[in-house]
Amino acid sequence: MKAGPAGALAVCTAAALWGLDGVVLTPRLQNLPVLFVVFLLHAIPFVLMQPVLAGAYARLARLERTEWVTLGAVALAGGVVGTVAIVRALFLVNFNQLSIVVLLQKFQPVFAIVLAALLLGERLSRGFLLWASLAVLGGYLLTFGWSLPDLATGPQGTEAAGLALLAAAAFGAATVFGKKLLASLDFGDATFARYGLTTLITAGLLLVSGRGFPLASLTVHNWLIVGVIALTTGSGAIFLYYWGLQRVPARVSTICELCLPLSAVVFDYAINGSVLSPIQIAGAALMIGSITRVSTRSAAD
Repeated sequence: MKAGPAGALAVCTAAALWGLDGVVLTPRLQNLPVLFVVFLLHAIPFVLMQPVLAGAYARLARLERTEWVTLGAVALAGGVVGTVAIVRALFLVNFNQLSIVVLLQKFQPVFAIVLAALLLGERLSRGFLLWASLAVLGGYLLTFGWSLPDLATGPQGTEAAGLALLAAAAFGAATVFGKKLLASLDFGDATFARYGLTTLITAGLLLVSGRGFPLASLTVHNWLIVGVIALTTGSGAIFLYYWGLQRVPARVSTICELCLPLSAVVFDYAINGSVLSPIQIAGAALMIGSITRVSTRSAAD
């Protein structure tokens, strides 16, 4: 596949939007319950998709039971567990080094390859294990520097890091299940179904928990942020990303996706005044470089 500049630009733009979301937009919803935020971030885009993808209902009705199970796994892992974990992590750090939480999401390809080995029988090479180990070391240095985790003085930062890694694992699982699903369903319909199922699951959890839908808690500022996310960094960025992904080779898209961590660091500095220490920068470089290497080679090389 020949790499087209439009496709590369689309992937870069989508990745930068996700960096903007994690550092600038979603953290400004922290006055709301986490599960309610996740519900809104899926329900509103799902409603907006109706005029464009209403025909998906008929196509989804033809899916086999096993395909519905796979679709449910995608929605549960990526839509519910992954999104709840990353939103909670962003809220915990309270605008302090938000870029660290976003950067830790870059572990997603590592988790995806490991899960593909466990669930799909793909073989892991020694090279993969080496680069994955270096990525883990880089992630540790990014989060803690040369220090040991201090649970006594900084439990929220440690919890946020753990939740960011849980989100990466959940999104990685969604990627693996999504690969199986896309054999019988195109991306537009799969995205439509994922947002719809996630909306139903989170709505059910809100009702079961007894919290309901605290719409009265939404301020005008909250509605503005949710609307911007829905139109840009939410479903808009996903469609832009996959539009570009169809037009560039995987190795090119992996490099373009580095706009996510780079934009996160830039936005965190520009908006929140956060600066990574030299050892954190070195850890981020080691982590991103190792994960890029993992992503641009097959797991079986």
